[in-house]
Amino acid sequence: MLTQLKDQPADKILALVQAFKDDPRKDKIDLGVGVYKDADGKTPIMRAVKKAEKQLWEQEQTKSYVALTGDPAYGAAMAQMVLGDAVPMDRVSKAATPGGTGAVRQGFELVQLANPQATVWVSDPTWPNHLTILKHLGIKTTLYRYFDSETCAVDFDSMLADLKGAKEGDVVLLHGCCHNPTGANLNKAQWKELVALMKAQGLIPMIDIAYQGFGDGLEDDAAATRLVASELPETIIAASCSKNFGIYRERTGILMTVSAEAATQKTAQGTLAYLNRQNYSFPPDHGARLVTMILNDPDLRKEWEDELEEVREGLLVLRKQLAEELQKATNSDRYGFIAEHRGMFSRLGVSPEMVEKLREDHAIYMVGDSRINIAGLNKDTVPILAKAIATVGG
Repeated sequence: MLTQLKDQPADKILALVQAFKDDPRKDKIDLGVGVYKDADGKTPIMRAVKKAEKQLWEQEQTKSYVALTGDPAYGAAMAQMVLGDAVPMDRVSKAATPGGTGAVRQGFELVQLANPQATVWVSDPTWPNHLTILKHLGIKTTLYRYFDSETCAVDFDSMLADLKGAKEGDVVLLHGCCHNPTGANLNKAQWKELVALMKAQGLIPMIDIAYQGFGDGLEDDAAATRLVASELPETIIAASCSKNFGIYRERTGILMTVSAEAATQKTAQGTLAYLNRQNYSFPPDHGARLVTMILNDPDLRKEWEDELEEVREGLLVLRKQLAEELQKATNSDRYGFIAEHRGMFSRLGVSPEMVEKLREDHAIYMVGDSRINIAGLNKDTVPILAKAIATVGG
């Protein structure tokens, strides 16, 4: 049987990571991997996480399974962080998942189970795993235009024009904040217009919110998700704790659904439990337990929020510096959008040939579509990147 298997296409980002590791040049710069790094190039453990882990080590009394959908306290804390008071909690179903990717996968499984005929509409571009998971599951997928490569901003008119072609019951996959890979986000007025279109056409929103707190702050980054959930009868939400809690390897995520009414919530909750059982059964708990402790303890939460704000502000400083350095290096303001984008990523809009020259001639690694991880920079490497981009013709 195994002889019948075919080699699967390599993950481009993981291949880039390996190429960077194999590069012997000492002055190399890694802007490809989607992980937060500090100025020293390390992914630190947040202070509040360290304290929570120490408390957990002292207090934990069992390693037995949690419930099929995880500890209810984790679900409640995450629902409050993401949704606030936008919808009554008796309409919200919750299931802990192995990371945000697990939440996305379970969300797509839910769509397939509820409406096998549904098409999932996905932004062009989007996080590559969205498309590979949808393809693996055999779910019909259609791209909608999202990013204008000339202005490096959201092409909102084209986005709406494409979504007008969606049929009732189709699912629209949206990024709650800090769009990956572009960094370009809808403004408040655009979100309201999008909500009106989805409501008029009977479309189901599925929101992937993986970077809450990295853009404009915890509350502001949740505003779009809360607007969508409060205005539309049903919403699917996949959330991740990898970035904002810095617990990548703990694989901590959650899938939530908002039902039209409380009477439907019980069935939705049972379905999430069923899907977990068919996949990995009981979800991991260590990361979820830490998140719950931090969100529910006033002192730990304040320390976590303060550190998260430090991370967010640091990214904004790097964005501003890079935009200014590129303006000086290229004698052009074409890269001003970098300061306006939010989150860890921006797509520079340079050609694949330039990306290749940056790698070959300057040891600067980024994804082929010119997506860069802002967190891969520091104040010393920003001028180096700007000069290199100008040198290759950017």
